[in-house]
Amino acid sequence: MGKLKFQDLPITPLVGAHWSTFNEIMKNRQIDKNYKKKYYLTKGICRILSLLAPLEERKYKKLLADKPLEMDPVFILGHWRSGTTFVHNVLSCDKHFGYNTTYQTVFPNLVLWGQGFFKKQMAWLMPDKRPTDNMELKVDLPQEEEFALSNMIPYTYYNFWFLPKYTQEYSKRYLLFEDLTQEENKVFKDAFLKLIKISLWNTKGTQFLSKNPPHTGRIPQLLEMFPNAKFIYLARNPYTVFESTRSFFTNTIQPLKLQDISEQEIEDNILKIYTDLFNKYEKDKELIPAGNLIEVKFEDFEADAMGMTERIYQELNIPGLEEARPAIEKYLSKKKGYKKNQYKYDDRTVELVNKNWAFALDRWGYDLNK
Repeated sequence: MGKLKFQDLPITPLVGAHWSTFNEIMKNRQIDKNYKKKYYLTKGICRILSLLAPLEERKYKKLLADKPLEMDPVFILGHWRSGTTFVHNVLSCDKHFGYNTTYQTVFPNLVLWGQGFFKKQMAWLMPDKRPTDNMELKVDLPQEEEFALSNMIPYTYYNFWFLPKYTQEYSKRYLLFEDLTQEENKVFKDAFLKLIKISLWNTKGTQFLSKNPPHTGRIPQLLEMFPNAKFIYLARNPYTVFESTRSFFTNTIQPLKLQDISEQEIEDNILKIYTDLFNKYEKDKELIPAGNLIEVKFEDFEADAMGMTERIYQELNIPGLEEARPAIEKYLSKKKGYKKNQYKYDDRTVELVNKNWAFALDRWGYDLNK
């Protein structure tokens, strides 16, 4: 059992950042008074751990830097709280897939070197559950890679967890990739490729399986890197997505933030960013070659996970289903008693979704609540 509860974390995940990344993220940013202690503790640990980064870099250059990928990745896309974690966990039962682990999200610069020691400390300290649902947390479980990228480079959307006053700025530049410079784009691509290679080495996979909602706004960049990549897009009832995202963001941001932000601001950000991400995806998905994209309603996947998994493998021509079937079925059998959060939509939720996200209700055929 983890020693700390999520809400009691005395540091932020930036302890695992490159020193230069930490300083670039924090440059000219205000840290609010109540978070100075957390900021300086995070900064101090980051500075110490960064001294080990050259050992990791030398090992990367020796082992992996010049090694080509065997297969282009599979990307699980969709807005936060659209079921991407569940689908990621199901597909990661297939051992031909490699993925970013929870440990790697915090310490992406200490995977090839020092992982044995630091992983034990992290496992001892980290919470056992995610803050707003019953999903298990363990150091070796699959995890989305945006936190890892935010510790490798300063150009990622998840800077908003620490500096929420700049959420819309980070969304425009690093979620939607608007006004991104050529140099920033190159830094992102280089770091992401490095992360993939290390992830495959770490999990002994041959094809990278990505679950990262921010990638939903980066399809052109992903295709430039991986022209034959496969994409799984998950849609979910917008009323559920709104309530679940509001709960998730409001609770998760509390131990991570270094600035104050109101619940109203969080709500406004969710409403706008969902709209922006939806429109960006609908425009960019036309770039994906025929046969490389499947769109799935999470409710359909949840109702028949094995059947929908079979469909995903078939339509995207992903190899290895029969070999992976026993492990997938075993995982799904363990989840039969899993109790999800139940959402009873209040009048405000219905009003906000109907006013701001009616386009998504119509696009995916969800009933309009009145």
